[in-house]
Amino acid sequence: MVARYAPSPDRPLEHRQDICTIVVTTMVQSTVSSLRSRFIVLDGPEGSGKSTQVRLLAGTLQEQGLAPLIVRDPGATRIGEQIRAILLDPAHTEMSMRCEMLLYMAARAQMMGQTIVPALGAGQTVICDRFVSSTLAYQLGGDGLTAEEIRAIGAIAIKSGWPDLTIILDIPIAQSFARVQRAKDRIEQRPAEYHEQVRRNYLAQAAGDPLRYRVINADRPVEQVHTEIWSAIRNVFG
Repeated sequence: MVARYAPSPDRPLEHRQDICTIVVTTMVQSTVSSLRSRFIVLDGPEGSGKSTQVRLLAGTLQEQGLAPLIVRDPGATRIGEQIRAILLDPAHTEMSMRCEMLLYMAARAQMMGQTIVPALGAGQTVICDRFVSSTLAYQLGGDGLTAEEIRAIGAIAIKSGWPDLTIILDIPIAQSFARVQRAKDRIEQRPAEYHEQVRRNYLAQAAGDPLRYRVINADRPVEQVHTEIWSAIRNVFG
């Protein structure tokens, strides 16, 4: 609890400024301490700026004296990167949705055991670009897959190592498509109607778990989005 400070004409202005500085410094130190061994996910539709915001967040954490670990899902391990290549290759048009879902989970299982769990155990803050929240958005409903099935398999894959906080970067699909200037991968090539449903699935997740999710409007300047992400993190862990 931060003690209230009542200004007094008997106290010099410099003294009051010193007190304010001490209070702010204490609050920042408290936030930094509470971010050790935390698992934070940034997720959202294609073109929402996840990778950029992951890098900016890592930079802010480094400025606060932390040593964040950045990982991407799928990927982050030799096996995970190979699975990623299979998943995103446009040539694999015959892949079923259940196969797709299980491959994502296999990559996560390897990433959790090999990379994320050791980092958390060492006190690092892990920032992940996508996670199970992506599967609950992209594969939900495909071939009859339910949220309960996806969560159950996810719990096995990650040993129930769910993120402490998932931040959804929300953006209208028309704008997100306009941002993707490179050649599209197998998932990105799906029709706009599919991606509209993906966006709705992300927002439904956040609405269903407000303690562990935050939604941030990503259709704004990069620095403005980063500022709101950092503010959300401080509010959760401060």
